[in-house]
Amino acid sequence: MIKIGNIEIKNKVIIAPMAGVSNIAFRTIMKEFGAGLIYAEMVSDKALGFRNKKTMKMIKVVEAEKPLTMQVFGGDIESIVEGAMIIDKESDCDIIDINLGCPVSKVTKSDAGAKLLLEPLKIYEIVKKVVESVEKPVTVKMRTGWDSNTIYAVEIAQLCEKAGAKAIAIHGRTRSQMYSGVANWSLIKDVKDAVKIPVFGNGDVKTPEDAKRMLDETGCDAVMIGRALLGNPWLVKQTVDYLETGTYQKDFTFEEKVVHIIDHMERLIELKGEKIALLEMRSHAAWYVKGMPGATYVKREIANVSKKEDLKRILYEYLEYLNKNKTT
Repeated sequence: MIKIGNIEIKNKVIIAPMAGVSNIAFRTIMKEFGAGLIYAEMVSDKALGFRNKKTMKMIKVVEAEKPLTMQVFGGDIESIVEGAMIIDKESDCDIIDINLGCPVSKVTKSDAGAKLLLEPLKIYEIVKKVVESVEKPVTVKMRTGWDSNTIYAVEIAQLCEKAGAKAIAIHGRTRSQMYSGVANWSLIKDVKDAVKIPVFGNGDVKTPEDAKRMLDETGCDAVMIGRALLGNPWLVKQTVDYLETGTYQKDFTFEEKVVHIIDHMERLIELKGEKIALLEMRSHAAWYVKGMPGATYVKREIANVSKKEDLKRILYEYLEYLNKNKTT
């Protein structure tokens, strides 16, 4: 069992924060499939400081998804400390994470996310001041560096540990790689070897076998899975089962997939209302059916859906088509 401060993590499968995805609807699904720890999508320190209505809703947590990590991003020391303090007092999350890895220009232009990797001493000050200002355990999520010429992962990890961070999640890519190329797991191992606090490996874990290989090759304490879960929550249970027993269920029926798409939709509607939920479900439903027979046609149909009954109709008609063609 992994401990982050006084928070116990019951298995080695951790869900990465994904902007626009990791809301309560998605997170509760991940928990029901057995995730040990879930990260919420990042929130802006500035928006927290302004008490932006949408952002304040984003830090809401429900008991069914715990333990949960809330992640804050920002580039100004005082502002990110203020944001962390607001989360500490007003969110029922268990852990506060500092984003040191977001590669998107909108974030890095404000000296936040992965841009901070160019300033290890500033990172130390941020982590130290956040740790001193909040009661919840503090962690960081980072990349290996800004680019291939600025790989400061080990130095930054050691500084974060010295500053009081209770765990480190590291994505084995630089900011310049974005999500292309191959994650460098050897740097994850270097970080793990350099610190005593738990280290979570992230990047290119797409199967249960990948998860075990990452644990074996890097010695990391847990694996963090992100994009591979889009439309595939079964991967959580498969990975937990494989790491604990060496086996897992490989096939799921079309009926199960349709049931889960509808369940995801209903949760999103409860969270955001039908109009916004259906817009978001266009992407989610397309991820769920990806690779299935006739998926190209059904994805075109889903792309225009705006009412839940229409999405249900499309899915049930698709299920009827699949069963009629006896494709498994």
